[in-house]
Amino acid sequence: MGVAVWGTGNMGSVSIRSVTGFPGLRLAAVITSSPDKAGRDAATFAGLDQPTGITATTDIDEALVASDAVAYMASGDIRPEEAVADIERCLRAGKHVVTPSLYSLYDPVSAPVEWVRRLTAAAEEGGATLLVSGVDPGWGNDALAVTAASLCTRIRTITCQEIFDYSTYNQPFAVRVSCGFGGPMEETPMMLLPTIPTMVWGGNIRLVGRGLGMEIDEITEELERLPLEETVETVLGTFEKGTQGAFWLKVIGWSSGTQRVVIDHITRIHPSCAPHWPQPDQGAGDHRVIVDGDPQLTITTRADAPGGTRADGGNTTAANRLLGALNWLVEQKPGIYDGLQVPLRSALPSDAEVTRWA
Repeated sequence: MGVAVWGTGNMGSVSIRSVTGFPGLRLAAVITSSPDKAGRDAATFAGLDQPTGITATTDIDEALVASDAVAYMASGDIRPEEAVADIERCLRAGKHVVTPSLYSLYDPVSAPVEWVRRLTAAAEEGGATLLVSGVDPGWGNDALAVTAASLCTRIRTITCQEIFDYSTYNQPFAVRVSCGFGGPMEETPMMLLPTIPTMVWGGNIRLVGRGLGMEIDEITEELERLPLEETVETVLGTFEKGTQGAFWLKVIGWSSGTQRVVIDHITRIHPSCAPHWPQPDQGAGDHRVIVDGDPQLTITTRADAPGGTRADGGNTTAANRLLGALNWLVEQKPGIYDGLQVPLRSALPSDAEVTRWA
């Protein structure tokens, strides 16, 4: 299956790298919005040793003609309407789409009605399918949580937790602007403003609740921020003493007055920050699913990409979850699917699956 990767940034680069080696897939095109990137071999964005023979292009129509599916990895954080329009275009052209870019569509049932109407109509017109799943990582906030719950007799609360330090995360906008690290404590950064966390993770919470037979009737947010006690140095430079150094964010889904599903982020700019808060078992970070129930169950995952950071490893698993869904999606009727409908493992023919072995 020929896949066009739309975007060459944080998620685009790991997706290019993944598509070139993923069983049953081939890189068919790379789409960029930057004229200065056009004409460069895809290998330069993904850090590959050998050229791919596929060069980035700003010609979207040309890229779509060459492809069967699109991994849409362009940011939708501050341009959601543009991202919806891009994905709609792909679906109308008959291309199956997988993307992490539209938070509100993690749970299509509670997504903006107009977006769902537009994208469903485009999918039906083009005979295509769409899966939206997250990047922190998406499978950890939906499919893994529900799978973990199936191993328990009783459940009180399910927590999907990310513990991570950004000292090696070379993404200036995400770190300094969205998350506010190095910024003044008297200003709340964009990602932590009231209602924004619910917009981002509320869909996951509703999806997990519904997947286990429970409707979430309220979502609340809890936030604690701490300043740096000393100036620290990271790959992004200097972060001064007294500026924001760590935050602990909880997005909590309630049912009938009881906490049931929690998305929990403990995030630092440096491992020395907030030493009394939970720490990863090792390295820069962990993702955990914690079931408070019978039994008490904790599943801890971590990923390292060759030559990359722990963030690159996590992003690679998120991209691979999406890419791995394509084989299943092409067999379904046109429409929008969620992370619980699409199997974590999409069966491949044995001659394709065997290529996964290094």
